[in-house]
Amino acid sequence: MRHHPFPDDLVCAQEAWTRTYAELARPRTPGSAGSTVLRRRLIRLSAAVYFHPYWARPRPAAGRADLVRQVRDRQRARGEVAA
Repeated sequence: MRHHPFPDDLVCAQEAWTRTYAELARPRTPGSAGSTVLRRRLIRLSAAVYFHPYWARPRPAAGRADLVRQVRDRQRARGEVAA
């Protein structure tokens, strides 16, 4: 699959968002990051992805779905998420 050239900082923010979302979905255990901390991180990362300057370009070559797909493919290749 051909991936569009997203900026590295946008890809990193989306990867962090995906990891944070997955962590928030897991049951909380004693000593783990509290859900409030995770929700705040998720909000901050959502803003970083949504308001990234890449999306302000006149007509981005790729949409947000392509960004998410690229991140998931990279995480699968590293064994971070199930296929």
